[in-house]
Amino acid sequence: MSEQFDVVVIGAGPAGYVAAIRAAQLGLKTACVDAFVGKDGKPALGGTCLNIGCIPSKALLDSSKRFHDIEHNLAAHGISTEKASIDVGAMVGRKDKIVKQFTGGITQLFKANKVTPIAGYGTLHPNREVRIKGHDGSEATITGKHVILATGSVPIELPFAKFDGKHVVDNAGALDFESTPKRLGVIGAGVIGLELGSVWKRLGAEVTVIEALPDFLAAADADIAKIAAREFKKQGLDIQLGSKVSAVEVKGDEVHVTYNDGKADQSLVVDKLLVAVGRRAATKGLLADGTGVEINERGQIVVDDHCHTAAENVWAIGDCVRGPMLAHKGSEEGIAVAELIAGKPGHVNLDLVPWVIYTEPELAWVGKTEAQCKAEGIPVKTGSFPFAAIGRAVAMNETAGMVKVIAHAETDRLLGVHMVGPVVSELVAEAVVAMEFHGSAEDLARICHAHPSLAEAVHEAALAVDKRAIHKAN
Repeated sequence: MSEQFDVVVIGAGPAGYVAAIRAAQLGLKTACVDAFVGKDGKPALGGTCLNIGCIPSKALLDSSKRFHDIEHNLAAHGISTEKASIDVGAMVGRKDKIVKQFTGGITQLFKANKVTPIAGYGTLHPNREVRIKGHDGSEATITGKHVILATGSVPIELPFAKFDGKHVVDNAGALDFESTPKRLGVIGAGVIGLELGSVWKRLGAEVTVIEALPDFLAAADADIAKIAAREFKKQGLDIQLGSKVSAVEVKGDEVHVTYNDGKADQSLVVDKLLVAVGRRAATKGLLADGTGVEINERGQIVVDDHCHTAAENVWAIGDCVRGPMLAHKGSEEGIAVAELIAGKPGHVNLDLVPWVIYTEPELAWVGKTEAQCKAEGIPVKTGSFPFAAIGRAVAMNETAGMVKVIAHAETDRLLGVHMVGPVVSELVAEAVVAMEFHGSAEDLARICHAHPSLAEAVHEAALAVDKRAIHKAN
């Protein structure tokens, strides 16, 4: 007879491991099944985010930013240095150490909360039976009163640009280059393409980004995207919009890329090619016949507003369901589902999940763009304020960017807050809180903000909605 659990979670990424910990905190006997194996060949908790996504990419972004500052920005502060050099191996080693620290931290959290970790590939069978195939070929079966599917997502592979791990890589491969490529090609100007493209550009690579869409960062507000595009161009990122790749061929140690820019076919020769055209739900092999769980045409698990699947007591969360593929969204769903299982209220507002791109400058936003509001017939008023007029930003020598606040023209309720500039990944949280509490632009405008601080840009942008910003002409 298989071992019985109150909750079985399949997947130990930011959605799954958080769900498992919260379920255990609520007194539920919980197991978490995960198949990820780290660079050392050993099982590693944390999923894509901690192992080959959010955490390692931020480590490299920070390292590359410091190197770039030494070469280009410190002179303005009166700091001079001898010609700097970068040890890419040491940089990647630091990244690996950070990854190991955090994945090991989850192991300790599982022990502290009495979550049972099980390494291997889990498949859901009828009656919430989970069959597990270990990495050594062993097999086991467990059963849950409730099962939470949290298998995450995987990179989309183009049929003409197969990943080989050396010349044509996904996000994981771009985190582990042994040296800075002289020429890096990137297919896709989304979050992954821009962040990893920025890392290697700062370290000396010539970076060309090929994007099929005609508009840059179409998901962001147009005013914010325009500023970001201008800054990236200044940095030397060559972003080709409206360009579609048709062929990729590895010849020796070079990658030959053919794309059409809307006018004619173009050729690009690079040393490494990062394919970052998006991600898809990782549901292959997850479901046996007869589970009752439904998969849509995009390969996502179909759930309702509270993450129920069509099968009794089977839930799904994170990247493998609808909504933005963001770690924090998955974590919040994990907590909500664990609390619902325990008989408590649980809910995630998908309309107010913040987005962040950790380039330099950073981009962050929450809520609707101005274009979305207009498309939906919502009357709006807006206010914006540049970081160039913020004392703290000038003192930091990081003045590019602005904050834009969008409010309902009649009720003044906040509809969206959009930012590009220094450390806006932290500033956006204020807007999320205000909007969750149904705040207005006037609410933000009447809150006292510390001086000097970057957050004053949020304050002034809120004031500007009613044309009463203090430190710029309205």
